[in-house]
Amino acid sequence: MSVSLEEIEIYCNKLLSSDSFKDYCPNGLQVAGANKISKIVTGVTACQQLLDSAVSVGADLILTHHGYFWRGEDQRVVSIKKNRLKTLLVNDISLLAYHLPLDAHAIYGNNVQLAKLMGWQVTSGMDAPIGESIVLLGELQQAMSAAELACQIGQKLNREPLYIEGHNRPIKKIAFCTGAAQSYIEQVASFGVDAFISGEISEQTVHLARELGINYFAAGHHATESFGVQALGEHLAEKYDLEHQFIDVPNPV
Repeated sequence: MSVSLEEIEIYCNKLLSSDSFKDYCPNGLQVAGANKISKIVTGVTACQQLLDSAVSVGADLILTHHGYFWRGEDQRVVSIKKNRLKTLLVNDISLLAYHLPLDAHAIYGNNVQLAKLMGWQVTSGMDAPIGESIVLLGELQQAMSAAELACQIGQKLNREPLYIEGHNRPIKKIAFCTGAAQSYIEQVASFGVDAFISGEISEQTVHLARELGINYFAAGHHATESFGVQALGEHLAEKYDLEHQFIDVPNPV
């Protein structure tokens, strides 16, 4: 079976409410290739290795979380950007990318998919309804220590998290946001949560966690954002009777 690129683009834009997000990059179709889509490859980042892998398996469309044309980047089509775009254009492969809309989505979003994997209960969005909020609030199934939560995260994501202990109380109430969301730590602390889980950590995050009395877990940018794009790809494959393959390009960050 096959479906038009336009139909997939329109459907995804509406499903993810992409126009409602103020983002750092364009969401939706970034590179147009063949009009008929029968095989989708999904991945976290549209790096050269993912593109080459997609070519080798005969993909018509690549769907990622991290695409191109980020705010503030060099706009010239040279070097790495030239090579990436050339790979797509020569092979007539389209690129769809969704950043914040894919983080926030209530069903296929990175945050809710991470919660599903971990068995966390989602209770609300931090500053907007679930599906619109970038940061979610929730609870663990049972209270546990920071070391126990770190162990659980490591087992589920196959990556040992770095964690900073801001207190030694059992952890029950949590906030979480995949990717690079460490800057939200002061906001989430005001909600009285025991821990904040995200992907990355900055130097100042260590001091803020200790002084705010909140445990912080850096579980990996790539590791925490591997699940939303897979879920969306599987949904599209089922809806349109397409072939879908997730290709993981390992990244320790």
